[in-house]
Amino acid sequence: MNQNNSHITGTADINGAQLYYEMKGEGHPLLLLHAGVADSRMWDGQFEVFAEEYQVVRFDYRGFGRSNMPSGLFSNVEDIRALLDFLGIASSYIIGVSFGGLIALDFTLAYPDQVDALILGAPSVSGDTPSERVRQFWREEDEMIENGDLDGATALNVRLWVDGPHREAGEVDAAVRRKVYDMQMNIFRKEIPDEVEEIETDGAAIGRLQELNLPVLVMVGDLDLPEKVALANRLEGEIAGCKKVVIPGVAHMLNMEKAGVFNTAVLDFLLDV
Repeated sequence: MNQNNSHITGTADINGAQLYYEMKGEGHPLLLLHAGVADSRMWDGQFEVFAEEYQVVRFDYRGFGRSNMPSGLFSNVEDIRALLDFLGIASSYIIGVSFGGLIALDFTLAYPDQVDALILGAPSVSGDTPSERVRQFWREEDEMIENGDLDGATALNVRLWVDGPHREAGEVDAAVRRKVYDMQMNIFRKEIPDEVEEIETDGAAIGRLQELNLPVLVMVGDLDLPEKVALANRLEGEIAGCKKVVIPGVAHMLNMEKAGVFNTAVLDFLLDV
């Protein structure tokens, strides 16, 4: 563990995996869960800002960033629970974007006493039926990976999840595109054992939204996939007291492209909490 002006970095032995984490700040704990095309670096625009008010934790899931992926069964939900125990955190606010939103929802339903408020950015939701657009994307991605075309598979991800369906590449911040490209390429290059299997959570979240009994904020970009916008609307309608913020001029990676707007929405929401 390294500590520099209260900025702590380290690697925790969590359920057989070595998970890289960072923690900074004081106050109520705030856990950041990254997207599936990224790692904890996607929070560079939030980590320092939120640490001025909260004890902020970000980490790389197993198989992402600087965390390894050992063989065997695993659960991202149980990894989070074990990491919070390791850090001595009894409960926290949680922010999850995209795949991170899916994990955040599943964790909240599994361990409601450990989540004090939930913020979901363009989330996926376990049990939700993927659109034909997303299924076609998976087919193309799988084919490119099987053919060894990691550059093509990475570029495919950037086009869908950063540019979105409404913009050309030249309309998007080049630095954001490059950063997501680098993070996704790092994921593809990770050595993953053949014998790896994720344990499914009990009861998909899409059918359990009414069980949520805590402050929830959902955010989505107006240039994201239409099905992501529709899913955000569904969450707003089915989660009691849920607040929704639509961020203009951005697609799926809303916290990276519109960091200022995203941060203000989060901090205002948590101030009310």
